[in-house]
Amino acid sequence: MLLLAAAFIVAFVLLLYMVSPLISPKPLKLPGAHVVVTGGSSGIGKCIAIECYKQGAFITLIARDENKLLQTKKEIEKYSVNDKQVVLCISVDVSKDYELVENVLKQAQEKLGPVDLLVNCAGTSVTGKFEDIEVNSFERLMGVNYLGSVYPSRAVISTMKERRMGRIVFVSSQAGQLGLFGYTAYSPTKFALRGLAEALQMEVKPYNIYITVAYPPDTDTPGFAEESKTKPLETKLISETSSVCQAEQVARVIVKDAIQGNFNSSVGSDGYMLSILTSGMSPVTSITEGLQQVVCMGIFRIFGLFYLGSFDSIVRRCMMQREKSESADKTE
Repeated sequence: MLLLAAAFIVAFVLLLYMVSPLISPKPLKLPGAHVVVTGGSSGIGKCIAIECYKQGAFITLIARDENKLLQTKKEIEKYSVNDKQVVLCISVDVSKDYELVENVLKQAQEKLGPVDLLVNCAGTSVTGKFEDIEVNSFERLMGVNYLGSVYPSRAVISTMKERRMGRIVFVSSQAGQLGLFGYTAYSPTKFALRGLAEALQMEVKPYNIYITVAYPPDTDTPGFAEESKTKPLETKLISETSSVCQAEQVARVIVKDAIQGNFNSSVGSDGYMLSILTSGMSPVTSITEGLQQVVCMGIFRIFGLFYLGSFDSIVRRCMMQREKSESADKTE
């Protein structure tokens, strides 16, 4: 009887693997495609632009610093695969004025054609204890990290619907999957992208448009280096429990998942576990993905509780050390 049940389960799983490709979206072809990358002058955004350019795409880079954009343009052009490829640079703050963002993207599409893939990578971070963070920082981060993704997406979605094709990527963070000490200003803005992506995916899926939410871990970028200067001790110790990834590695994974139309994009074993744990009611791209979530959720929850316990231990230990130090200073 047990052998029969086991055989049935194996047959069922094999059937799912066979059927899965039939319901998955058709991969996007990058050669000749128009790819727009916001926050594309450095870090993950720049590496995504390079990865797409290597595969024959036309690139529109959007960022605030015009000098950085021009330097990045020269760097990307070294990877051209044909003489027709173009790298267009646009200097604009994607979080300030929707009409301006809409106009510059309209101009980009007039020059390079309709947008096939939009990668929302513009973002910034502020770390610190909740009561130490300036109130205007909460507003600024929500503007850059959330509205800075809403505006470009809003500007291209109608054309994508008309064409019945397109991909939109929201670059979130592992701090957009779980809240951590020191990220009270940053995490909510990245969590917001998840809600936007889920709701938008339900709207646009009938139009053959697929949304990807990327959850990169700590990544070796200029932004991460700047953020590390102001991290509280607790945040630094928690961050040490995971390794720092290279931007090129993260970019390759994001581009691959976006092409395939995968909703979740994660890097490494920790990223895979977090994606399973936080899948909730998020859409799946294949039956196989859904099956993995159902099977692994329970055991990963056990691992997750272990991590949370260790993080809480770090926070308590730092608090006790700080109080002990303050008490010693008062007695001197």
